[in-house]
Amino acid sequence: MDLVVGARTFAGTADAYDAFMGRYSRPLALQFADFAGVAAGQRVLDVGCGPGALTGELVRRLGAGQVAACDPSPPFVATCRDRYPGVDVRAGAAEQLPFDDGSFDVALSQLVLHFVTDPTAAGIGMSRAVRPGGTVASCVWSFDEEMEMLRAFWDAAVSLDHDAPEERRVMRFGRPGEISQWLSEASLVDITETALTVTSTYAGFDELWDGFLAGIGPAGSYCMGLSPEHRETLRVAMHQRLGEPVGSITLSAGALAARGVRH
Repeated sequence: MDLVVGARTFAGTADAYDAFMGRYSRPLALQFADFAGVAAGQRVLDVGCGPGALTGELVRRLGAGQVAACDPSPPFVATCRDRYPGVDVRAGAAEQLPFDDGSFDVALSQLVLHFVTDPTAAGIGMSRAVRPGGTVASCVWSFDEEMEMLRAFWDAAVSLDHDAPEERRVMRFGRPGEISQWLSEASLVDITETALTVTSTYAGFDELWDGFLAGIGPAGSYCMGLSPEHRETLRVAMHQRLGEPVGSITLSAGALAARGVRH
């Protein structure tokens, strides 16, 4: 699976995304905004906003008039606009931001870098979007075992299909230092990197598995591309990877985040 195809797998409904990934991205937004130094009086851009997990946290801190957002998915743009009236939400990709240079104090991208087609253009664009002295920050899920939901899924998938498009083989930015290097290549300075961790609790394994059946993201797309028989085999294998839990399940999700300053 190439990264373009991966990005296109986010064309589903906002409700499906929220059930699958929003349960993690919403609490992550609080920590990420803190790390990026988002504070009252700033004007902030959310790049690749999706249905608005990070946008909502920015609105809570700054007010809708101080927040702008963009996403290449028309359904997500429409949902974000509906959820946060007053936010300047535009259709657009990270590689070609539909905003003037120097318009923001902070530009953020949460869980986006894995899926941009041209990371270099995205980094340069986000740097240009902020004023001199402004901050650019990004975070993605770690490829280590810390993102337990995706790690269990892909470990099970690879155990059954050695050609499965496991994230560590087909994506960048899930390893320490990679986001920092990306920021450096965009000529940002004073770069700092950290790890962020959130959790989510499921009523049971069926609720966890149902998230993949919505076809969201590379994992959901891969899952729904299997035959019913192979999909059931994968479900059993993932259940075993998690220790065959009965009852509620709490999983952790570790992200890598980095920020830099436009000189």
